[in-house]
Amino acid sequence: MSKYRKLTHVYYKCDYHIVFTPKCRFRVLEGMVKSLVEHDLQVISTWKDVIIQEMNVQKDHVHLVCSIPPKVSISEFMGVLKGKMAIKLFKTYPSLRQKPYWGNHFWSRGYFVSTVGLDEDMIRRYVKYQEHHE
Repeated sequence: MSKYRKLTHVYYKCDYHIVFTPKCRFRVLEGMVKSLVEHDLQVISTWKDVIIQEMNVQKDHVHLVCSIPPKVSISEFMGVLKGKMAIKLFKTYPSLRQKPYWGNHFWSRGYFVSTVGLDEDMIRRYVKYQEHHE
């Protein structure tokens, strides 16, 4: 894959490292829930023309290294991503809604984002091999 991507009137390289967590960092992202989150990340990213370069879903957080086009803001992408995944998770696993601490919110309100620049290889290795470091 080329280092730069192209839209109609722009060439760009907008790579980001994003980390987000379930509400209160509950350790629920395992088994079928993890599979559903990984699948939905791919589907929603394709829909928004975002390329996921590295993805790692841990029990209590998600790491992404992705390329987001300039026509999509990071906050818009994260809002759609977390919103659509929460709706689908609650429909697929209604037991998640039963617990007193969930209500209608699956993900915590915030997220971490950092631009990926000169240390791209280091960040991609960190995300890919995160499980081995813990």
